[in-house]
Amino acid sequence: MNIEWAEQLSVGNAFIDAEHQKLICLVNELIRAIEIRNSSGVAHAFKRLEHELCLHFANEERMALTVGFDFSYHQLAQQYALNELRFLKNLLSSKNCLWFDGALEHFRRFLRNWIIDDHILRLDMRMKAVLLTRCYDFRIDLAYAYS
Repeated sequence: MNIEWAEQLSVGNAFIDAEHQKLICLVNELIRAIEIRNSSGVAHAFKRLEHELCLHFANEERMALTVGFDFSYHQLAQQYALNELRFLKNLLSSKNCLWFDGALEHFRRFLRNWIIDDHILRLDMRMKAVLLTRCYDFRIDLAYAYS
């Protein structure tokens, strides 16, 4: 089952919301690669997700600094999230796609909880009140090009 974007996931900024939607798509691609046990697909999906996540984190930091949001807690949580993702990547790589069906459900649930519950709802929703003081399509000058 795909993870779906829903309006209640909006943090009040079109740019950040669009990045979240892209990250959700990348997580869905990773889950599909895990489900079909495609080791090169899993490696490629992790690489793309990690790359886009690093860009997203940098963009969130620039946005927070621009709107006057204290980003110190976010930085710690984002580093922890990257470490968790890298741990899962290493775990899956070491198994060479030889995991049982119960593990598949665990990976699906972990990735869904990580992107939706942990990143968007628990972490980024903290910025929503500040982001709502700007127009929805407020943009920042990006330090990194969004690919």
